[in-house]
Amino acid sequence: MDDEQLGTFVSWDYVVFACLFVVSSGIGVFFAVKERKNPSSEFLVGGRQMTCGPVALSLTASFMSAVTVLGAPSDVYRFGGSFVLFGVAYTFVVIATAELFVPVFYRSGITSTYEYLEIRFCKGVRMAATLIYILQTILYTGVVVFAPALALNQVTGFNLWGSIFATGIVCTFYCTLGGLKAVVWTDAFQMVVMVVGFMTVLVQGTRKTGGAASVWEVAKNGNRLDIFDFDPDPLRRHTFWTISVGGTFTWLGIYGVNQSTIQRCISCKTETHAKLALYFNLLGLLVILVCAVFSGLIMYAFYANCDPWTAQSVTAPDQLMPYFVMEILGDYPGLPGLFVACAFSGTLSTVAASINALATVTYEDFVKQCCTNLSNKASGWISKGLCIVFGVACTTMAIAASYMGGVVQAALSIHGMCGGPMLGLFSLGIIFPWTNSMGAAGGLIVGIALSFWAGVGAFIYPALDINSRPLSLSIEGCLQANSSDPTTTVPPSHLDPTTLPSRSSLADHWYSMSYLYYSAVGFLATVTAGLLISFITGTVSAALTHTVGQKKGSHFDNLNSTFSHNIPRTKLI
Repeated sequence: MDDEQLGTFVSWDYVVFACLFVVSSGIGVFFAVKERKNPSSEFLVGGRQMTCGPVALSLTASFMSAVTVLGAPSDVYRFGGSFVLFGVAYTFVVIATAELFVPVFYRSGITSTYEYLEIRFCKGVRMAATLIYILQTILYTGVVVFAPALALNQVTGFNLWGSIFATGIVCTFYCTLGGLKAVVWTDAFQMVVMVVGFMTVLVQGTRKTGGAASVWEVAKNGNRLDIFDFDPDPLRRHTFWTISVGGTFTWLGIYGVNQSTIQRCISCKTETHAKLALYFNLLGLLVILVCAVFSGLIMYAFYANCDPWTAQSVTAPDQLMPYFVMEILGDYPGLPGLFVACAFSGTLSTVAASINALATVTYEDFVKQCCTNLSNKASGWISKGLCIVFGVACTTMAIAASYMGGVVQAALSIHGMCGGPMLGLFSLGIIFPWTNSMGAAGGLIVGIALSFWAGVGAFIYPALDINSRPLSLSIEGCLQANSSDPTTTVPPSHLDPTTLPSRSSLADHWYSMSYLYYSAVGFLATVTAGLLISFITGTVSAALTHTVGQKKGSHFDNLNSTFSHNIPRTKLI
């Protein structure tokens, strides 16, 4: 379809989109009124009385951001359906989180996951981990707001700055007013919007391409269904091993020890509810994953003979999905707005989760350390003030991202590069009881250094197409295609190899490693270095195993059953 024929946003689209913000804000007001006299513990962890249902929906919505809604279909469109193998990684991650990490954190009675690091190791390790988390979360959250807003602006004409400020203001509003309960229930609502938006695209897209059988046939002919590639080469971008193994480490760093996840789990009324929330959340993750993969396949079937990226109708892969939506839904007022609401539901839930988690760790790890005798009223006001501060910080970061150009891609990788070392740090404390504080600190430094070395190097020296292997795309059917152009090609960004910087052996190997292995590298480096340093400097004495119970009280005494051997075995330093 000619670009001039594409639909644009009309009043009904803005009305549908605005409803998302109105309902989200309304939930915040409801819980602000309902919980106005409750202490700060209610605000930060929902009084630890949440049930598994809304928490499960909240977990899914929080980690299926607009980057997933827009990026995953584009990935399937260009590289094929192997993206569906992330379902294997999700399954391993949820099982490990539910059976290993959640019992430790839930039974401890802590609010900030990083409090565990002080109890297990020392205050310095706790402060370092908290600062890393705060910095990477603000940076990542800013990009999560900006990237989809830019893609939607360039394709649909949806106001860029209006969407950024609206997202920041609304998230800050309902986080500040309603606390964790508002975030969880708003996430549950936004999860429903995400599924409805995806289903609208799936139904209309399938109809436009001639039915499910036609989609399947075109995808098969275009090699989009070649899912199982068992090549063990770690340089390959997506294979069965990079996704199932590397993806497991990446998502375990996000799920297993991330404050946002653990905060929701410990808000549940029982440990059983916390585990059930994770397992129900797995179903939600798989539903969103399947929707995203099939959206990518349908989009490929629709554009099989006229790729808008190669034809330069769009300038970036993330614009493919909104471009596709405007083409198939542009004639139906309100439906493009529904899809934008779907994309921004992912953004809102991610930003709200980040703001709430940032406020929690800052209050628990810094404010309470300095001010030990705060009243409930003062604690509540400080917690709400922190939500405002971090809401402004994340919105400011989104604005800054607009001036960062190519650095945005690097910023998105930081989440993964930090996740592996953090996972390794907590694993040293939980799985290896003989690790000491020097080993933990040294391991964290080594892990961060190695994972950032690989990630930043890969940004400077991008992997060659022989590793990423984008599939062929055609412009044979494009009305605007020049007769001298090739009819089958790869995306324009890959056509001129002279634009790549001169490459060394290091660039062709270490820097070309699949991005999914960054977390694995950080994890293994942290654990290996941590264990070696602990053995060199002296492992933890078994005589100190009772120290934590004395420091923390009965919460940790309850851990003497299944996980007693995993819980802190060193003095506070």
